Amino acid sequence: MLSDEELDRYARHLVLREVGGTGQARIRAAKVLMVGAGGLGSPVALYLAAAGIGRLGLVDDDAVSLSNLQRQILFRTADVGRAKVEAGAEALNALNPGVRIDCHHMRVTSANVMELIAPYDIVADGSDNFATRFLLNDACFLAGKPLVSAAVTEFEGQLATYKGYDPALPCYRCLFPEPPPPGTAPNCSETGVLGAAAGVMGSLQALEVLKEAAGLGTGLFGKILIYKALSTEFHTARLAKDPGCALCGNRRTITAL
Repeated sequence: MLSDEELDRYARHLVLREVGGTGQARIRAAKVLMVGAGGLGSPVALYLAAAGIGRLGLVDDDAVSLSNLQRQILFRTADVGRAKVEAGAEALNALNPGVRIDCHHMRVTSANVMELIAPYDIVADGSDNFATRFLLNDACFLAGKPLVSAAVTEFEGQLATYKGYDPALPCYRCLFPEPPPPGTAPNCSETGVLGAAAGVMGSLQALEVLKEAAGLGTGLFGKILIYKALSTEFHTARLAKDPGCALCGNRRTITAL
């Protein structure tokens, strides 16, 4: 049962035929882990907290810097120097005190990833490096958890939901079999990123998480969404499962972390 305060707070959800009380109750029961509290993680965390996700974990080992504020809308100038997960949790609690916020001030590693994702139903990846992306993909496959993964650089972004544990659906390695060699993939500090473009991708990522949580519509599993900000174009392409994938294919070689 939703409380009187929740009925008022989520009124615009409740009048949606596709959501209603049942969908809002599912959102409240959902547990989501957001990896990365940056340009993607900021809008994701804000929208999930506003929507009433029951439990939201924030993972980031960084502190807020002045250069973050151009796109990381979870933070304010007074937060510079603070741990992102602590400043973020404070902002999210102020927005919606009914949401449980878990702070994980750490870097995701092969030693902690399985324990880290264990309490959560859905993992959202907004990390800024390939090592973490591949690690989360492998861990979510092994744990049988959906991975909603977004990326943004300069003026472009991409978004997909990976459920490689399903025999018919691909994982991240079906698209990118191996991480690029170290030093060959520039990050946003080198290439730059338009802050609002990160906001677009983070909002779309939050939407896909909410759809997963509430069982709404058709998710981006087996597909990838490409966004080009300069031409205002969205393209969706289908992704096939790779039979030779080292993680989810017939020639599987990755069995544990």
